[in-house]
Amino acid sequence: MSMYGFIWRSLPGNWFVRLLISLILIAAAVFLLMQYVFPVVAPYMPFNNATVTDGGP
Repeated sequence: MSMYGFIWRSLPGNWFVRLLISLILIAAAVFLLMQYVFPVVAPYMPFNNATVTDGGP
């Protein structure tokens, strides 16, 4: 039994209503990640300290 199958079976309505609810849930998760989680984690990511040098002799 997969997690996605469990979520799909737990949603009410026919397949169209389930699809709409699933899309709303995905959009809400992406919104919450972009607004709250990623800004808090970004300062701790190693790729924020990149430097570009001339590379000349």
